[in-house]
Amino acid sequence: MSTLQDFTGYKPTWCPGCGNWGIGMALKMAFVEMGMMPSSVMISFGIGCSGNMNDFINAYAMHGLHGRAIATAVGMKLANHKMPVCAVVGDGDCYGEGGNHFLHACRGNHDIKVIIHDNRVYGLTTGQVSPMAEKGQKSKSTPSGIIETPVDPLALAITQGATFVAQTFAGDTKHMVETLKKAFVHTGFAIVNVLQPCVTFEKKNTYAYYMQHVYKLDAAYDPTNKMQALAKAFEIHEEKYPLGVIYQAPRKAYHEEAVADITTPLISQTRFQDFNNLVEEFI
Repeated sequence: MSTLQDFTGYKPTWCPGCGNWGIGMALKMAFVEMGMMPSSVMISFGIGCSGNMNDFINAYAMHGLHGRAIATAVGMKLANHKMPVCAVVGDGDCYGEGGNHFLHACRGNHDIKVIIHDNRVYGLTTGQVSPMAEKGQKSKSTPSGIIETPVDPLALAITQGATFVAQTFAGDTKHMVETLKKAFVHTGFAIVNVLQPCVTFEKKNTYAYYMQHVYKLDAAYDPTNKMQALAKAFEIHEEKYPLGVIYQAPRKAYHEEAVADITTPLISQTRFQDFNNLVEEFI
């Protein structure tokens, strides 16, 4: 039986009040409640304040390059598809630099879980706007206000093939834990978008703001209804943020199951050592 301490690494260096504290605690609580051990889960971290969690959570984990955490997670899953794998990323890291990997991981239905710290800024580099920033938002790099419109991550994930799309709030630890557990139980590509205030650089989307604009989906909501799920995703444009499982597709083969050559995990296969035929072919 694992404990929170088993998953605890170095003391976090996040700003006091940062939503990362709650997300980190919720992730550890979810691992413990699911009976996992640090040696039984692999985590790929992106770059940014969220990625610094690499030092604060004890597990089989590594930092990817900026925007490449999902690609690294896919490699982890291909190497050992019998082990749970998740990517912990920021909204800039995932929807910006990593947007291409995000799209194709959705359509490939890789059996990985992607946890996005959605704070609408690049916090580690002092608050530049992320792809989630609202039009007109000002920052050090956009002093006159950003001219682009924000990404709609839930609708993007649903339309590109993700089979589990959920949203939760960093100010509600219990809801985060339950949502994360549902994502890990799901077989296939799962994203959990976590609405996370940045107390230092983002002054609109505060805890108070989200507490006024979030709401939990009730028991009558049907997450298998794709058109209904898209309607919920589009509520972001009305400053309404549904919390819970927005969309969940019926069970279907995920990418690693469809690759015939990895019936046996790569780490269990005999390591290739005979290069003579390859050398002769190119001489």
